[in-house]
Amino acid sequence: MDRHIAFETLHNFRDLGWYRTADGRSRVRAGLLYRADSLGKLTENTPDWDLFLSLGVRTVIDLRHPWEAEGRGRIPAHPSFAYRNLSIEHRPYDQAVQTADVDPGPYLAERYMEVAEDGTKEIREALELIAHTDAPLVFHCASGKDRTGQLAALVLGLLGVEEQVIVEDFSLTELATDALLADWRARNDGRTPAWPGFGRAPASAMRHYLAAVDSRYGSTRNYVAQALGLDPDAVAGALRDRLLEPIPSAWPESTFHRSTPEDVPALVRLHDTAALWQSAREIDQWTPGGKTAAHFHTRMREGEVWLARVAGTVTGAWEIWWDDPAAWGPRPPDAGYVHRLMTAPHTSPPATGRRMLAEAESRIAASGRAYARLDCLASNPRLRAYYESAGYKVVGENRAKNGGQGSPYAVTLLEKRLG
Repeated sequence: MDRHIAFETLHNFRDLGWYRTADGRSRVRAGLLYRADSLGKLTENTPDWDLFLSLGVRTVIDLRHPWEAEGRGRIPAHPSFAYRNLSIEHRPYDQAVQTADVDPGPYLAERYMEVAEDGTKEIREALELIAHTDAPLVFHCASGKDRTGQLAALVLGLLGVEEQVIVEDFSLTELATDALLADWRARNDGRTPAWPGFGRAPASAMRHYLAAVDSRYGSTRNYVAQALGLDPDAVAGALRDRLLEPIPSAWPESTFHRSTPEDVPALVRLHDTAALWQSAREIDQWTPGGKTAAHFHTRMREGEVWLARVAGTVTGAWEIWWDDPAAWGPRPPDAGYVHRLMTAPHTSPPATGRRMLAEAESRIAASGRAYARLDCLASNPRLRAYYESAGYKVVGENRAKNGGQGSPYAVTLLEKRLG
């Protein structure tokens, strides 16, 4: 369940639904609040325009400067929605010309604090619109990253979503970075921005920004009270009444399918989304771009790759290898090796990972092999505990696994006897 909505001309339009509150009792309702890159790229009488109108959006908040909307275009007028231009950034800056020595995390966080303190009037208006508009609403800037990410962080924080989830939501722009860079090059005669951080959304930027808000105001709620002049309890209550729903007690059934080459883009995207989830939690394991299309084509050719779906939408995946000498050394053909067990963060049904693991074990058993084996980073005790709770036993450690990428690393070896 990819929260990015697939437009042709928009690259960073996504639903803010499905995020859970920290108390675990509620989640953001899907289909009510969207964040996006510039809607000025939409054109009437195109499939993208039809898709946008189908979402039922009734309010569009454009966070760009008026001169940006005039020069780059604003969303076409339509009787189905109201348009508001609330420029929250008062000190324009050019990210593209920054030099390579500028660290994106602290640099962007400083700019966000400027916006937070300069744009209080516009931020207050935007927040009140979101809190008191019942129909679907979308807010956007140019790339859907900085000003948009800042407003999204404020709303999610007031809804009671955990900070690491707010950081993760910010970093999901990384999935659109390549397309955003291509747009910039197309507007600038094929040149490449001087700053390597252009179009990037590192988790550190949002972490630094949230820490700066806490340092200056004590909390997001205090920022709302002191800087915006609003009652944080009233605003948070209105947001929760409008946007939250109880966690469902029942979910549609998952189905499992052996993947084909046509599924490779979805697998790459699922891997990168899971990697960003890890990064937001400071888990040093996967990295976006770490598994390309070539990897999944190889795994399909030499083993099996499976997908979990709910109502036709991908919610998870895993790989089965029939040998794994890098981790386990030479072995007789008595096991299948489970790799890349991954679920769509926040949007897959509860226990999807456990169901996929059981399905992988069934597939291995059907092949006549007696064991399911897997490994996890020795430095990840939480993941080890997860596999142990599923019936796997630690049988050793490989202190210098070489998976073909980077330096050797230590892994814990686990196996489960099947049948």
